[in-house]
Amino acid sequence: MVKVGIVGGTGYTGVELLRLLVRHPRVNLLAITSRKEAGMPVADMFPNLRGHVDLVFSDPVQADLGTCDVVFFATPNGIAMQQARELLAAGVRVIDLAADFRIQDLAVWRQWYGMEHACPELVAQAVYGLPEVNRDKIRTAQLVANPGCYPTAVQLGFLPLLEAGVADTQYLIADAKSGVSGAGRKAENPFLFAEAADNFKAYAVSGHRHWPEISQQLAQFAGQPVGLTFVPHLTPLIRGILATLYVRVSPNVDVQALYESRYAQEPFVDVMPAAAHPETRSVRGSNMCRISWHRPQGGDTLVVLSVIDNLVKGAAGQAVQNMNIMFGLPETLGLEAPGLLP
Repeated sequence: MVKVGIVGGTGYTGVELLRLLVRHPRVNLLAITSRKEAGMPVADMFPNLRGHVDLVFSDPVQADLGTCDVVFFATPNGIAMQQARELLAAGVRVIDLAADFRIQDLAVWRQWYGMEHACPELVAQAVYGLPEVNRDKIRTAQLVANPGCYPTAVQLGFLPLLEAGVADTQYLIADAKSGVSGAGRKAENPFLFAEAADNFKAYAVSGHRHWPEISQQLAQFAGQPVGLTFVPHLTPLIRGILATLYVRVSPNVDVQALYESRYAQEPFVDVMPAAAHPETRSVRGSNMCRISWHRPQGGDTLVVLSVIDNLVKGAAGQAVQNMNIMFGLPETLGLEAPGLLP
């Protein structure tokens, strides 16, 4: 059994981790921490877990996380980097679901996240946890930087084209829409029901924190810097991301064959028939990414559609997928559930 701890178990990502891990046949959940809610039974906060989780939230200072095999950080940015060094020294493997270890350039990290990095020596050690690309490195990793939700949908959509060298790397557009849970479990005006319902808006158009992460990874796929325009939108959904991606590709490229070949062995990427329209509801609650593509008017601009559940493949599900790989378990273990309809 893999002994697991979760730091920051009170947010949407934390409860999603709990939902997945309590049904995982090879996991022994030892601790869930929350400084504010220490002493509260987990099931009192999250009634969907009643009968499944009998733990109480523990204070992070008092929790004995050093006895765990792996610790997930489902915390705001800047928390994992304060504790990772001590856990790694104790032989605990760490999966950070925030952005502390995703950006390799520390100056870029400081620019976009507004803080100095607490353990810069660990950034180069961290493995970027996109299994479809870094599976071999994840197997032996001690520290995994779980990808962001927008970056996951965008990268999986562009990946085959950039790896094959058939895309115009200076003309990449990611027009992405997310449900409100992507902003986290917090009481802020833009995410109140009366503000977010019956509304649809772009935000952070001049620059979003996920842009440097996406650009960094796409450049690695392409073997050169890329020109990326990334525009996120907030939709009146609870869960889900739809990334509509635009890229120039020669009309003589067999796009369907390229995608099917690249993802043939990937358990959580579903390449749909050409000209299909993947829907966010088809992946709700699942760890699946569904992809299709269109070539409007038969021109050289390809439109790729990529959908994920931002809380599962975009966060907690991908983290569990990484844990499975790290501990030599079947990659799909605990993640086999299909999407929820209606």
